[in-house]
Amino acid sequence: MMLRSIRFILLALSLLLISAAPVSAALQKGQPAPPINVVTTSGQPVSLANYKGHVLVLDFFATWCYPCKEAIPHLLNLNRKYGKQGLQILGMSVDDGSDKVVKAFIAEKKINYPVAMVDEDLQIEYGLRSVPTIFVISKKGIVAEKLQGYSEEVGRTLENTVKRLLAE
Repeated sequence: MMLRSIRFILLALSLLLISAAPVSAALQKGQPAPPINVVTTSGQPVSLANYKGHVLVLDFFATWCYPCKEAIPHLLNLNRKYGKQGLQILGMSVDDGSDKVVKAFIAEKKINYPVAMVDEDLQIEYGLRSVPTIFVISKKGIVAEKLQGYSEEVGRTLENTVKRLLAE
């Protein structure tokens, strides 16, 4: 429990340092999505190019984050509802350490989309300031939406954005 508290404090401090960066450095809607090169917890290498022609939802989360846990049922539902229409979801865990905890979390929550561990560099590239942060990326690789936190309103905005992008 003490280690988790220390990790939380370190993450909070690093997010504060990131948030001290100029606002223009934060990834905004309408900008090209920065490249991603990650390996999923099942060992699959993944890059942004894998998702060209698909609508991609990037869910930056942590296993200890309560709002992140609240978002997962909605993401699972979106995946079931729109997966055959071209929606892809990629979980992006910011948890420190081995992927053992994340794999247990995936099993517990019955996550049906790939999940990768992300390093600090990628978090900085995406201007991550808090979790959960969800990016919706268009078929052309452009950031169409950036959502922070989770609520029913965020869920509705996410679904509406996905439907609109799938129709394009």
